[in-house]
Amino acid sequence: MGFKLDAGCPQAPLWRLSRISRRGASDFLIPLRQPARLSCMHFWRHLPKPIIGLSPMDGVTDAAFRYITATYGKPAVSITEFTSAEGIAAGAGNLLDDFIYSDAERPAVAQIFGARPDAFFKAAIAVCALGFDGLDINMGCPARNVAEHGGGAALIKTPKLAQELIQSAGAGVKAWVNGITLEQAGIHPEIIAALRATRTDLPRRDIPVSIKTRIGYDSVVIEDWVRYLLEMEPAVISIHGRTLKQLYAGYADWEAIARAAAIVKQTNTLVLGNGDVANLADAYKKIAMYGVDGVLIGRASFGNPWIFKSTIPHTRQRLAIALEHARYFEQTLPGKNFLHMRKHLGWYVSGFDGARELRAQLMQPSVKNAADAERVLSLHMSSPAFAE
Repeated sequence: MGFKLDAGCPQAPLWRLSRISRRGASDFLIPLRQPARLSCMHFWRHLPKPIIGLSPMDGVTDAAFRYITATYGKPAVSITEFTSAEGIAAGAGNLLDDFIYSDAERPAVAQIFGARPDAFFKAAIAVCALGFDGLDINMGCPARNVAEHGGGAALIKTPKLAQELIQSAGAGVKAWVNGITLEQAGIHPEIIAALRATRTDLPRRDIPVSIKTRIGYDSVVIEDWVRYLLEMEPAVISIHGRTLKQLYAGYADWEAIARAAAIVKQTNTLVLGNGDVANLADAYKKIAMYGVDGVLIGRASFGNPWIFKSTIPHTRQRLAIALEHARYFEQTLPGKNFLHMRKHLGWYVSGFDGARELRAQLMQPSVKNAADAERVLSLHMSSPAFAE
């Protein structure tokens, strides 16, 4: 027998903007020679401890993945895929798809990357206008096309620039709170049009700025590096336990994370660890052993949104959730090739009899949409060999 899910997926969220001010841009800017205080903690300080959140992952944590994870796992916080601050500043409106989110994800944090302070100022204002609860700066991406342009983990080698980027992001948040308009901020007309095509009644909020980084570039320098970051008083520093040179090879160095955590704990900034967190029990173990305020779970959440809870669904439920994920993907990201969704389907299909064969069928080019996925899943589940 086949199966059906309720087709009534929630509507993709709408973004909102707020009131317009008549003041000039100079009334809102914080000179870079003055420290832009980022001690605003807001939701981070109110989260139950320890904090176990969903790590941002390029090509993975899109709007559909985050919604399903929030629905069935409810991590303490969700962070978007990283999005180019320079791209937003240049008017690449398609990048705002990365910032689609659901209220189910709250607290929801937008992550940006780049190397130009002026772009970070504008991107921070766009993030505020979209109603996010926080802004995270990526200083840990090891991808060559990011690092070669001075962004991501390459910022570990340019700490003064890193500080300028944090200041600029914080200045953008403060400018938004103080009433700057999108035009006064120099936001690109295409981005303004995209923002104003949505809701317009959000209050202007002072949101916290956080950092996600690594323990080093080609060697472990996290103790010195984290001190530079702490000078800017970010709300949170999340640390992945590998260097850029390691990419994702080898094992995360949690001893290095622990040394950094000991330094961070002397301040008002929170510290989260990241890397090789296998499950919920492992998360609690690492938190206790290495002195962090919490962890961000990454790859262990692939096809496993319930990792943040102690319950595990049976096979039929798991496949039903996979199909719900596919449907929400189509509804929320209609312009995105279903190829991106097929890998998620493959991640759901593991650990039960016939999983390898079913996974191979779902990876076929003929599976072009959620209806095709439902056809394959229904056929498999109607087989006499299927076991719950």
